[in-house]
Amino acid sequence: MKLQAQLAAALAVLAIAGGAEAQQRDQIRIVGSSTVFPFSTAVAESFGAKTGFSTPVVESTGSGGGLRLFCSGVGTEHPDIVNASRRMHGSEYELCQSNGVREITEVRIGFDGIVLGAADRAAASVDISREQIWLALAAEVPADDSCSRFIPNPNERWSDIDPSLPRQRIEVFGPPPTSGTRDAFVELAMQEGAREIACMNELRSSDRNRFEQIASRIREDGRWIDAGENDNAIVQTLVNTPTAFGVFGYSFLDQNSDRISAVNIDGVAPEFEAIADGSYPVSRSLFFYVKNQHAAIIPGLVEFVEEFTSEDAWGEFGYLTDRGLIPLPDSDRDATRDRAVNLTAMAQSPE
Repeated sequence: MKLQAQLAAALAVLAIAGGAEAQQRDQIRIVGSSTVFPFSTAVAESFGAKTGFSTPVVESTGSGGGLRLFCSGVGTEHPDIVNASRRMHGSEYELCQSNGVREITEVRIGFDGIVLGAADRAAASVDISREQIWLALAAEVPADDSCSRFIPNPNERWSDIDPSLPRQRIEVFGPPPTSGTRDAFVELAMQEGAREIACMNELRSSDRNRFEQIASRIREDGRWIDAGENDNAIVQTLVNTPTAFGVFGYSFLDQNSDRISAVNIDGVAPEFEAIADGSYPVSRSLFFYVKNQHAAIIPGLVEFVEEFTSEDAWGEFGYLTDRGLIPLPDSDRDATRDRAVNLTAMAQSPE
């Protein structure tokens, strides 16, 4: 049955892409998240070195941009895999379906923490709450304790929020709106921080859309600076701007711990164990998605998935943990690998 399904998928792709074009690409093409990029690149290099297949091409386009490319159609002109630092949205799944990308395998590869870091170790040696993060970065804040009126964020220094915070200018370099890291930061830090304010939590209960609109909007007055999809570039910017903070994934902190330090958030440091057990409050899952319809026309696609989900790669002592990936628990890895290597398609739209 599986062979018949693969043959049917191959015929469908050939009908769309054309038999001649289907033979023009012998490299897997991967797009998407800048956070997953170094992990995917490491697997691509290992895969190319160990097998007779070409080394996959990996592009860092951001999760949102990558998913749009992935969902744009079936055929060799479209990507085979998309990396994502958040789960695929329901609207993205529907876009895939409408463009003929009907068989998609979701692979959760592990965990990551979103870090607020700085090159100035003294500046980074603070404990900050998610409420304080929201009050620093929200475009608008409540004018009073009732949340009946909102004003442009007046906070210019961290100490304007709380005297215990540094007396330095609020300046945060972070990912752009196309980034999955930005999406996760908004959901896990900004929205959850806003809920710590009583009237904002009440607003969430009474008018969810209004709450999310206010809680999710990041200020645009120069205190937050979109720094592109490359987290390495954010790290370098922090080195050149020691009093500024940056928002990026834990793996980049792990790889640059000699140059960058991270603040504690809600009293918890962004460390391997805290992210793995969920006690670090700004933690998220990382994913990649496979276009199953390309398995029969792109050489090595299934074998690449097998390499990515091997214990040598994503296991507790695999080469990806050396690059900062927080692995799934053993039982989750086994179940996920089984679904991945068998290209078990998602049964329905994500929430």
